[in-house]
Amino acid sequence: MSIDLTAMYASHDAFRRDLERLAKAAADGTAFTPQVHAGWDNFIHQLHIHHTAEDSDLWPRVQRKVEGRPKDIALLAEMEAEHARLDPQLAAVDAALKDRSAELPELVNVLATTLDGHLAHEEGSALPLIQEVLTPADWGAFTGRIRETQGMRGAAVFVPWIVDGIPPADRAAFLGALPPPVRVLNRLFWEAGYRRRGLWGS
Repeated sequence: MSIDLTAMYASHDAFRRDLERLAKAAADGTAFTPQVHAGWDNFIHQLHIHHTAEDSDLWPRVQRKVEGRPKDIALLAEMEAEHARLDPQLAAVDAALKDRSAELPELVNVLATTLDGHLAHEEGSALPLIQEVLTPADWGAFTGRIRETQGMRGAAVFVPWIVDGIPPADRAAFLGALPPPVRVLNRLFWEAGYRRRGLWGS
């Protein structure tokens, strides 16, 4: 039985989308508004939850399944190293936003290149390995850790954040993978609350 990776791919796309928004704001001189700062703060929050859960729960879970497979163990080490490589770049962009630095566009470009490279590596190598060695129960334990960390208040931002501006087919695929009560909450309450926050000036 295959694992449904819809939410993982959707999260990756949301990270890419947010950095595109920040790059545009940095290029056109609107990056220092409260709305862009709020969008950036949410991006950092979502990425931290995502990467922390991978490092603490997902990669160790995969590693237990690939003992004796040096190539796969090396891949997992690369995933963690790439996460660590991002940390100073995230800090540099954060400082540039706070300081209204002229270096912001270049720092955002460096971060976007590094993050996109990591996500592509994960999608091309780590996610196929996950499909090979983990069971749906294993995956459910990992995603359960993320849901526990987010809590209901976090979910009320995470779900509408994922579908913010995405194509209708992708929106339908992501929402269709969620439990029906979550879809109802998102439609009735969460998306409206998210829009009121005006992240990225939307």
